[in-house]
Amino acid sequence: MAVPRIAEPDFKERVEQSFARQAVMKLIGAQLTRCEPGVVEVELPFRADLTQQHGFLHAGIVSTALDSVCAYSALTMMPADAAVLTIEFKVNLLAPGKGDHFLFLGNVTKQGRTIMVSDGQAFAVGETEVKLIATMTATLMVVKDREDLQD
Repeated sequence: MAVPRIAEPDFKERVEQSFARQAVMKLIGAQLTRCEPGVVEVELPFRADLTQQHGFLHAGIVSTALDSVCAYSALTMMPADAAVLTIEFKVNLLAPGKGDHFLFLGNVTKQGRTIMVSDGQAFAVGETEVKLIATMTATLMVVKDREDLQD
């Protein structure tokens, strides 16, 4: 049974503005393609300069994108005056990152007042196949009343 999710009215605008400020997402060429209550999706085209020595998407890039979708999926469910910080994550690398582009999906699995848990999935998309290449479980903190942080 799906848990009903209630988000602040401006959640999408907040996530889009925050994503636009993330220099690392610009650096790797990631695009926010879906933003719904508790769910965020990011796409990334294949680029040779993001690969490791065998030509696969580097695990650091996969982890970075998964961290972002997990955090932003949590931010969609946070109060308007909150910011999000990752406090822990675990990544399972399941297959080489080989594809024409990559899809990263984050989904809130536990919504709390101060701590949230999100799961992420990374997919390599080719001409004829979509393959799950990595998963992440992230624990995220709801941060309030910190002038040095903004959503």
